[in-house]
Amino acid sequence: MPLRVGIDLVAVASVAESLAAHGDRFLDRVCTAREAQRCRTAAGPDPARLAAVLAAKEAAMKVLRPGAEAPLPWTDIEVLDAPGGGHTLELGGSAARLAADLGMGDLSVSLTREGGHAAAVVLAGFPV
Repeated sequence: MPLRVGIDLVAVASVAESLAAHGDRFLDRVCTAREAQRCRTAAGPDPARLAAVLAAKEAAMKVLRPGAEAPLPWTDIEVLDAPGGGHTLELGGSAARLAADLGMGDLSVSLTREGGHAAAVVLAGFPV
């Protein structure tokens, strides 16, 4: 089965700066309501959690390859907690249509956080 792989690395400090500068506007632009809720703590949005979500979304965009002429909204890609641990990706809107047009199978995602960074790898399979 042919595969596509996307990977991304996000500095937590960069996300913290964006949150400080733009607050909820930044969160609303890049997150679905469920993601924003999961990234919130009693002290406000957690930049480390949000960095992992952003890394996953960017890695998924690298797999989807929408092109500069048809950028995807960040909210068309949703990072969800998987039952039993880990994460899954759910595509909506134009991201779902692009994946269907490409004949792309399910996307798999792995997230990690370490040393002020968050990283994600996304794999997509294509039926032969």
